Amino acid sequence: MDKNEAAVLVINPGTTSTKVAVFRGSEEIHSENIEYVAEELAAFDLVSEQFDLRLKGIEKWLETIPEEDRSFNAIAGRGAPLKPLEGGTYSISEQMLGDVRTSHYSNHASNLGPLLADYFSKKFIAPAYITDPITVDNFTDLARISGFPGIVRKCRAHALNIKAVGRAEAAGMGRKLEEVNFIVAHMGNGISIAALEKGLIVDVNDGLLGMGPFSPDRAGALPIGALVELCYSGKYEQKDLEKALSKKSGLMGYLGVNDLRQVEQMIAGGDQKAKTIFNAMCYQIAKEIGAVSAVLKGKIDGIILTGGMAYSQRLTDTISSYVEFIAPIKLVPGEHEMKALAEGAIRALTGEEKVKIYD
Repeated sequence: MDKNEAAVLVINPGTTSTKVAVFRGSEEIHSENIEYVAEELAAFDLVSEQFDLRLKGIEKWLETIPEEDRSFNAIAGRGAPLKPLEGGTYSISEQMLGDVRTSHYSNHASNLGPLLADYFSKKFIAPAYITDPITVDNFTDLARISGFPGIVRKCRAHALNIKAVGRAEAAGMGRKLEEVNFIVAHMGNGISIAALEKGLIVDVNDGLLGMGPFSPDRAGALPIGALVELCYSGKYEQKDLEKALSKKSGLMGYLGVNDLRQVEQMIAGGDQKAKTIFNAMCYQIAKEIGAVSAVLKGKIDGIILTGGMAYSQRLTDTISSYVEFIAPIKLVPGEHEMKALAEGAIRALTGEEKVKIYD
């Protein structure tokens, strides 16, 4: 099959929206962001119970695109939290569907990705795939050790975008991803800073409730003693504290907003607190980049700054001032998940990549 002619339907469910697109090769020819009211989705205990609602939205959108563009060679769904996996493209199996349907590993919006892709696979009689899900795990044994027996460091990251921008940057250098080492900082609501060694994420902070820098709404690493005191202060139930640390911390906790553009407006208006908190976030991101540079023993072909916050020149300039001595810096702002999912499916279709089995 000519990879430039392959037609792929891409489905990427998020917390309050579903991104959908049709690709012809690497070119996006149709796309939509189907949005939902948060209160409407909150009525469902398990994300998988939103299936019928999300399906209805996608089918309604498909009716709006030309009929000749509704014939697909493959369906690509967003990869969900699954058991620890090698990176790559996976066919959607019954075991995978069972794990996401029951939220076995996490009750995450992306659980709908394989479920919806499987449905449209049967409807259009086309193979369905996921690529580089959240739980891609190539940690070394050393990287798993936390310092406290019984707590194991987990590999949870924005693997899809991290590997997509790494693959594109390697190609721009005339090399394959498996031939280079990058530090990739994905900077969005969550921040993942990964040591990408020969195409493998060998270390990364857990950007949700783990280590690393604080983000627009997440706390990042905290002083352990103070955190223990907070847990036993009587102020929080476990669920409430987890919500505070993952949704009401970082920029949101200090400044009351989680939009970096608003923070920059505050700085432009002379708000010194906003400037200090902004600079502290940049400082912590730079520290984490420095930490993973040690994991790669200084053998680094480049540092890639990506994600939505990488659109901010103030942020990228500040981070670069700390880490530009380590390796050349490449800016790849935004998230490139839709194209990465399409290209993963196309590599599977053409045999460029061996499809893995989830069992």
